[in-house]
Amino acid sequence: MMEILPHIHQVDGINANCYIIADEKTKEGIVIDPGDDSQDIIKRIQQLGLKIKYIVLTHSHFDHVSATTAVKKATDAKLAIHEADAKSLNDGMLARLAGLVHQPVPQPDVLLKGWEDITIGDLHFTLLHVPGHTPGGICLLTGKHLFSGDTLFYGSIGRTDFPHANHEEMLKSLEKLMKLDDDVRVYPGHGEMTTIGFERRKNPFIER
Repeated sequence: MMEILPHIHQVDGINANCYIIADEKTKEGIVIDPGDDSQDIIKRIQQLGLKIKYIVLTHSHFDHVSATTAVKKATDAKLAIHEADAKSLNDGMLARLAGLVHQPVPQPDVLLKGWEDITIGDLHFTLLHVPGHTPGGICLLTGKHLFSGDTLFYGSIGRTDFPHANHEEMLKSLEKLMKLDDDVRVYPGHGEMTTIGFERRKNPFIER
């Protein structure tokens, strides 16, 4: 069972996707990128009767983490982020640049290095380290589903003009993702779902 809550964060034109994924049999779940509107996320978790084991942040930018504190408090889930992004979780710089107040994020329970596996019931996620948009960007792969954060979008890629971003690293990370099968569905941090095959053929930022 996969529950998707798109466009949770809607501030000044910023729309970020939050994903709730759960094993149907055990009702164990994971929340990816609780960006805002924490009560909507919590309400949906309760409606589905889920036990959230992990909150996983694909990177540290404010539009993907601002509801983390409330969701963690409501679920008692473990918070996980790549170690390279943990130190910037609470610097608040991008929020201030957007004219917003930074929402504090608790210290992570799990510091990821990349390529770990997380198991939720019978669902197995591999965490892929994909630096570029941020030093500690990650994607989550389970079966034919890839949760790509701000690395790969429909017809586009994550920005690399932000502080600590690196365009060359982004290109290397995209090369990793393009090794996946064409029929892998991509659920990005912003915008609509796509597939690896479509992006391989049509994305102008993908080197061929």
